[in-house]
Amino acid sequence: MTAPVAFGDRLHGALERYGRLCVGIDPHASLLDQWGLDDTAAGVREFGLRVVGAAAGRAGIVKPQVAFYERHGAAGYVALERVLAEARDAGLLVIADVKRGDIGTSVDAYGEAWLRPGSGLESDAMTVSAYQGLGSIESVMRRADATGKGLFVLSATSNPEAAAIQRAVLQQSSREGSTVAGAICSGVAAWNAAREDAADRPFGSIGVVLGATVDLAASGIDVSADPAEPVLPVLAPGFGHQGADVRDLEAIYGTLSAGVIVSESRSLLGAGPDGIAEAIVRRADEIGAARV
Repeated sequence: MTAPVAFGDRLHGALERYGRLCVGIDPHASLLDQWGLDDTAAGVREFGLRVVGAAAGRAGIVKPQVAFYERHGAAGYVALERVLAEARDAGLLVIADVKRGDIGTSVDAYGEAWLRPGSGLESDAMTVSAYQGLGSIESVMRRADATGKGLFVLSATSNPEAAAIQRAVLQQSSREGSTVAGAICSGVAAWNAAREDAADRPFGSIGVVLGATVDLAASGIDVSADPAEPVLPVLAPGFGHQGADVRDLEAIYGTLSAGVIVSESRSLLGAGPDGIAEAIVRRADEIGAARV
């Protein structure tokens, strides 16, 4: 049986071809109204399919926010399955923004739901939480590596209330003295480096979430350190609507910059169904021009 292509390799290819932009699929009730759609499962399905159609061939990555589908119950999940399938059929890399995290068989089941080939919810990667310890998601990291899938582990998020936890200093750990955010970031980089074929991989398959509006130094993340090998993928919300400027990307992320994926949703979706394709092209060009 042919081994699956590593997510990190596919991510590298998407970034090389289309640039850093990741298009969020976030069907807020207000956006549904703006787009002339009902706030129903049918409405979020149509919204998602239109975004997929606009992104295909113009961007390499989409990120459906699962919560906006989940609020419509079982019908919302049926709608989401259609959006995920259409996105992957269109050649887009799909990051399911699910932020799941647990221990034992529970976290295994989350990984199976979102990363198992053939699952109705199959995605190329998922966001996960490791605040029960990075070891709590080890089985999911192994599943991702084995199936050519990826993960983005919450490390330093942009919500203000997160700082108290993410900047807390570990007392009993192999990374004692590191912040929680810093330990997650370095732990993920170490996981990628420990893979048998790491030397042959331009990008790791396990990444982190680092908000662009976060003071990364205060969060214990050294952006001046030698760059990770393979490159550490960084899912970076906070640009666009939330206020961070892509012209500051290198200054914000330093040696992590090579792996940054610029995740934007409302700044693109606000262009409406007739303007989103143009907005994606324009934003991708702006991000490309801003790179040093």
